[in-house]
Formats: sequence, C-alpha cells, structure tokens
Amino acid sequence: MDVALRVEDNGIEIEARTVCTDKTGIEMEALTAVAVAALAVWDMCKAVDKGMRIRDVRLLEKTKEELQ
Repeated sequence: MDVALRVEDNGIEIEARTVCTDKTGIEMEALTAVAVAALAVWDMCKAVDKGMRIRDVRLLEKTKEELQ
C-alpha cells in the first residue's frame, strides 16, 4: 500500500493505492488508509486551525489486473 499526501492551496490531498492478489474488497483498505491519514493530519494541526474539515473521502478507481 502507498499513501501520498500533497499540500494544495486549499488543503491537503491524500491518496492511497492498494494491490491485492485475492478476491476481496481492497477498496475498503484504501478508503481506510485515507481516512486514518486524514485523522492523523487533523490531530497534528487542530491547535493551528480549529475549522479544519475532513471531506470528500471517495474511491476514484478500481481495476482488476490478472497476475501472471
């Protein structure tokens, strides 16, 4: 799993990429990773900005790739 954070003009964008080799709802792991990362950022910055919000946590893409 890879989690990346990018500072934007209006906040922080968090993206998680996951890969699995079995039949599973892997998107849940990616969504959870983003949510936990957002909570960690919120916890570290809450004293600076009490108006912060976590929003728009969503799945952007899910693809199926066959392993060789």
